[in-house]
Amino acid sequence: MNKIYNNLSIENLIKTEWFNQFNRNQQKEILEGLKSNVEVSMYANSDFNAGQMSEIRLGLKKGLDVSIYANLKFKEEQMQEIRYGLEDDLDISIYAKTEFDWPQMLQIRLGLESNLNVSIYANSDFNWDQMIQIREGLKENLNVYQYAKPDFNIEQMVQIRKGLEANIDVSIYTNKEYNSSQMNEIRIALKQKLPANLLANKNYSHNQMKEIRLGLKDNLDVSEYLNPKINSSKMKKIRLKLLENKIDIIKDK
Repeated sequence: MNKIYNNLSIENLIKTEWFNQFNRNQQKEILEGLKSNVEVSMYANSDFNAGQMSEIRLGLKKGLDVSIYANLKFKEEQMQEIRYGLEDDLDISIYAKTEFDWPQMLQIRLGLESNLNVSIYANSDFNWDQMIQIREGLKENLNVYQYAKPDFNIEQMVQIRKGLEANIDVSIYTNKEYNSSQMNEIRIALKQKLPANLLANKNYSHNQMKEIRLGLKDNLDVSEYLNPKINSSKMKKIRLKLLENKIDIIKDK
């Protein structure tokens, strides 16, 4: 804010050429700041949009060190996340970086609020969805290192986290070459205490895996269709035939 206008009354200030360089919403933020007796020079810059001005003004009103985020490189939503962190006395240095978008900042801030080791996921290579999965895992004291890798997409992370929650050995399917549907079938097999190694083959589609798992669940001889070259529809026919034969044998006893 130009020193020339510092001692003007609000009534006179709004008549100046300097004030008229701002749009109506920006002017509103400057007036709100003047009424609150905050240092409006921190944001009286026409390059800041009204939303950014608002975040800086609100920070000043609460006595925060707004210099940390009064930067044109931060969008208003990013500024808000930094402001929230400052209000809660969090170590905002971990996420007050332009490399993080505001949803990523939010996940790191929530982790800090819960006293979690956010360094595990405070990495811009993780999108905010991935960060959620890691944060949720940390809250449950899971070994998130099993899936805290940018190579795993959100759906894969969910399957690994569910496996860890069920206290099963997820190492058999923590492989990015398995899609989430394949991981799901292997996870269910492990949960059902079936020999999951028989279906843990990346060459099987998830539907083929399902047919093998269902066969194992019914104690069928799945070796008759344990072949990636047999499509899932044919596997199902073989499985149902094996099941029918098994039922007939039981009936004959």
